[in-house]
Amino acid sequence: MEKKERGAALLPLAVFVVVYLATGIILQLRGTDMAFYQLPSPMPALLGVIVAMIMFKGSLNEKMETFLSGCGNQDIMIMCFIFLFAGAFTSVSKAMGGVDAVVHLGLTVIPAQFIAAGVFVIAAFISISTGTSVGTVVAVTPIAVGLANAGGLNQYLVVGATIGGAMFGDNLSMISDTTIAATRSQGVEMKDKFRTNFRIALPAALITVVLLILFGRPETAPTVQHYSIEIIKVLPYLFVLVAALLGVNVFIVLTGGIVFSTVIGMCYGSFHLLKATSIAYEGFTGMFEIFLLSMIMGGLAAMVEKEGGIQWVINRIRGVIKGRKSAEVGIAAMASLTDLATANNTVSIIINGEIAKEISEEYGVDPKRTASLLDMFTCIFQGLIPYGAQMLFGCAVIENLGSPFSVIKCCWYLPILAICAIVSIFMVKDNKTNS
Repeated sequence: MEKKERGAALLPLAVFVVVYLATGIILQLRGTDMAFYQLPSPMPALLGVIVAMIMFKGSLNEKMETFLSGCGNQDIMIMCFIFLFAGAFTSVSKAMGGVDAVVHLGLTVIPAQFIAAGVFVIAAFISISTGTSVGTVVAVTPIAVGLANAGGLNQYLVVGATIGGAMFGDNLSMISDTTIAATRSQGVEMKDKFRTNFRIALPAALITVVLLILFGRPETAPTVQHYSIEIIKVLPYLFVLVAALLGVNVFIVLTGGIVFSTVIGMCYGSFHLLKATSIAYEGFTGMFEIFLLSMIMGGLAAMVEKEGGIQWVINRIRGVIKGRKSAEVGIAAMASLTDLATANNTVSIIINGEIAKEISEEYGVDPKRTASLLDMFTCIFQGLIPYGAQMLFGCAVIENLGSPFSVIKCCWYLPILAICAIVSIFMVKDNKTNS
């Protein structure tokens, strides 16, 4: 039976994107700080649901049933609870001093003449361990800029290296919301997506490190402060990373990481057990917006799909797609454009997830590659747009910043990753399953 097709069914999704984007642009023009983050994303999403309820045919009960079935979709629910557990792990680990321990370890081990490259590596490890690029930029940038100023190093280059490393880790982390959204939307295992992604991201990272070593040397050796190294506080991050790579169930991995960090924090006197539960709950609440957005978008997507909106997009794309390669280009383009519009890589993946899955099934794209493309290209543009949280936080630390484009042109890793990803699309042979 031929699926229903109706372009007008996309209007509720368009309302969400346009309202979210227009609000950010207007506030940005008015000089509002963090302009694209002033409007909570679930609110325009709810507006899209209201538009769908008004314009779609059927009784209110029927439309509510479709919406709620989408909200309660098993993949959506699993994704939402992974968000909660990841938030709890991040909060507890940070409270027990894990982030500081990783920063101090890296800055102690890395020679001063390799500060720029070292900052990239530190940011990459912290981000891949914590799953947050914004948190990584906030934690590392002040220290990195201080070292740059002390050694006469280009501070724009150091901030660009920090953002690049943060996006490298965010793209690969097992507990990043982008990884969670990309893998759940395509029905693939995190470890498989990691391996596929890693083959593309690693060469880009190595090229970046070499460039930073060659062109990022300080004019004078900076005075590097000596930190106390607390290896034990780094262990929970290593546990989560290794366990996830071994294929351990993600809920077991995150629960183990939370317990591990809690025990270390209690032993070091960072907090007591009751306080640890409070900190973990704060991690839950920190994920509330993305949790709610995922549910609402799941319900809205179900309504749009039932009315034929997704099928309409697929049929339009099918008109220009000639095979697997052009399908992958199309998926990458959709993800990139959506991130430019929303300034939120997780939101972009959620919006495109179902459409990308349909396209990949139609044209024989390996689901692991689809998940990787969604994650990579949203991360690439998220790190480069001047109104993204990562760039806004990074630029905020720099004194007398003329323009964020001074930093953007120093984010070498992201365009290099884009080139590597595009090359990979045309290097992978058709009619062959990626391993």
